[in-house]
Amino acid sequence: MNLILLGPPGAGKGTQAENLAKRRGLVQLSTGDMLRAAVKAGTPVGLEASAIMEAGGLVPDEVVIKIIAERIKEPDCVNGFILDGFPRTLKQAAALDELLGFQGKKLDAVIELKVDDNALAARIENRARETIAAGGVPRSDDNAEALKKRLMAYYRETAPLIGYYFAKGKLSCVDGMAPIPEVAAQLDDVLNSGVAP
Repeated sequence: MNLILLGPPGAGKGTQAENLAKRRGLVQLSTGDMLRAAVKAGTPVGLEASAIMEAGGLVPDEVVIKIIAERIKEPDCVNGFILDGFPRTLKQAAALDELLGFQGKKLDAVIELKVDDNALAARIENRARETIAAGGVPRSDDNAEALKKRLMAYYRETAPLIGYYFAKGKLSCVDGMAPIPEVAAQLDDVLNSGVAP
């Protein structure tokens, strides 16, 4: 089962992807983690990405797609994967479709975690307070101002994927504002219902 979780920053995608991966025997694939692993392993595409990053550039879509292509061929992805942080744009979504088709794979579902932006700001600020209270250091972007910038980028670049996947008959939605266990139950309901909406 191959999945994408969509939703704005702070919607809980990472938490839900991690829990879902454990429950379903899937692999959570974070583009950042995959990039770092490819660079560390010194693979040809990792070396290509490393040179770009060392020069201060953003790794282009073609390189990220190559890294994903390598990663999803690994034996631990045989039962499926959850993409975390990819695709972020329509161009990336089209490239992913092409890659999966080439490898004889497909996306089984794209699930949007629907959230309220105002409540999201409160959630982010609360997360920062809890991290500090626990003696940790909050993420540098866990504040209202950074969230506004991240939301603008999300609505400009990533939100169009909702329509893209809806048109392909792959999109389902869950209430991302519900408590974590309830969101998890909603995700399971979607996936147990035969995946397609």
